[in-house]
Parts: sequence; structure tokens; C-alpha cells
Amino acid sequence: MPDILITEFMDAAAVASLERRFAVRYDPQLVEDRARLHGALAGVPALIVRNRTQVDAALLAAAPALRVVGRLGVGLDNIDTAGCAARGIAVVPATGANADSVAEYVLLAAGLLLRRALLATDEVARGDWPRAKYSAGGELAGKLLGLVGFGSIGRVTARKAAALGLRVAAYDPLLAPDAPAWHGTRAVRLELDQLVAQADVVSLHLPLDGSTRNLFDRARLARMKPGAVLVNTARGGIVDEAALGELLRSGRIAGAAIDVFAEEPLPAGSPLAGAPNVLLTPHVAGVTRESNQRVSELVAERVAAALSASEE
Repeated sequence: MPDILITEFMDAAAVASLERRFAVRYDPQLVEDRARLHGALAGVPALIVRNRTQVDAALLAAAPALRVVGRLGVGLDNIDTAGCAARGIAVVPATGANADSVAEYVLLAAGLLLRRALLATDEVARGDWPRAKYSAGGELAGKLLGLVGFGSIGRVTARKAAALGLRVAAYDPLLAPDAPAWHGTRAVRLELDQLVAQADVVSLHLPLDGSTRNLFDRARLARMKPGAVLVNTARGGIVDEAALGELLRSGRIAGAAIDVFAEEPLPAGSPLAGAPNVLLTPHVAGVTRESNQRVSELVAERVAAALSASEE
């Protein structure tokens, strides 16, 4: 019987560090077979997941010995945190470990969308020379980056953005105006609709919950500044994908980089498919070789500590 069950991919060195102290079952294919996953949980005190394993009431019922859940990432919408708390199960995310990766994705994607010429490869390769078409691209320097959510990832993004010459504004309903988080980043605090109307780049950094689901509906998307672009590395359910696709096609929104979707994988025939000046990526903004190592190491340390503490 393993002490730790790992159901999605994890850095090999972090898995090996756990194996030196505990009995570990590393089976990243378990996420594909819910019945087999539930059957594997009997007697297991620790579970490590990414975002696809649904740690819901049914899974918790199949895991009576569970004492700790490690999350290889920061979002917790796939974990029944209330159910875990009711049973005294510790939930340990990798807070901060992938912040650099997400921040770099946001800024690289924003620059690509604003410049647009970097999307000309196919036309140039087939012999076209669309120089006039792509000569009206914009620079990052001097633009206003609006961060919707100002947690650890938002603050890292703000610091990197300032180094590139962007101005930064942020909205976060959970942070008081005098909260320490506002200091040292040069970010101006704005209300949400002010930020949406003024920002050249709107970047989302919010959890998905009842207050944020469909926060960016058609009406709010339509309030974006003409020529602005949207970057979503948070959660798909925050954005109305059909409305976004419509507004991209009409030119009302100039571009979008979307890494997360209401349904993953993105279904065929999505309203975002084929929209102009759009980048679609498979929920990888926070996943790089380097961040996977950091995330895995941090979660391994925290799960090991939680298991050791529960045995004392």
C-alpha cells in the first residue's frame, strides 16, 4: 500500500526524493480512469494531483485514509476544499512556484498580439509581402497593463512589466487599498470597470468561483478599450468564450491569448477557433521545464512535511 499516490505528471527528481522516504505509486495515467483511480485510493494517506484530477466528494469518499492533497499548481477549483477541511485533510498548493512562467507568458503573448507582425510567417513563406498590413503594430513600452487579480502571479507580472516600460494598473477586491501587496510594484489600484476601459492589455489572474464565473461576459468584454488585447491564464469559466469570439471577429477586441477554457480540451467548433489575432494554448502558461521542477520540489517538500506531522 503506497503512502503517496501521484496521478499526474511530476518532475522525476521530486518523485525520487519522495521515494527515498515513502512508498510512492507514480501513475500519471490514473487521471484517465476514474474508477481505477478511486480503487487505488483505499488506505492511501497522501495524494498529489495537477488540475485534471477531480478531488470531489466521490473521490474523498473513496479515500478514507487521506490526510493530505498536494496540488502541482495554484488553482484549487478541482479540489473540494470545504470537504477536505471538514475531514481535516491538508491541501498544499505550489503557491508562487510557477509565477515567473505565467508572468513571462503574459508579457510575451501581449507583445506578440500588439505587434502582430510576428504572426506573418505563413504569408511571408508563401511569397506574400504584407509589409503595409503589419506596419501598424504597437510596442509594449508605454502601454497600460491591467491586471485583474493581484496575488503572487499578478505581482510578479507587474514587476516584469515595469522593466519593459509598461505602466501597470491592478484590481483585486480581496486587497485593501493600504495592503502591503501594493507597495514596491508601481501598480495603480483601479476598480474593475475603470481598468477594463483604460488598459491596453487586460490580463486575468483570478480563481474561478461563484463571484468570478462569467465575470468577463459580453458586456464587460465590450467595455475594453478599442485596440486592446485580452490574456487569460487564470480559468476558462471567467470569460464568455462565445462573446469573445464574436468581438474578435468584429474587431472590437484586437486580440486574445487564451490558455484556459471552460471545457478542456477545447471542443471542436469552439467560437474561438479561427478568430483573428488569437493565440490558443493548452493550459501551459505555468508549465515549463523550470517551473515544473520548482512546483514539484515545493509540493514534494510540503506533502512530506504534512505526512510527517500527521504521524507525530
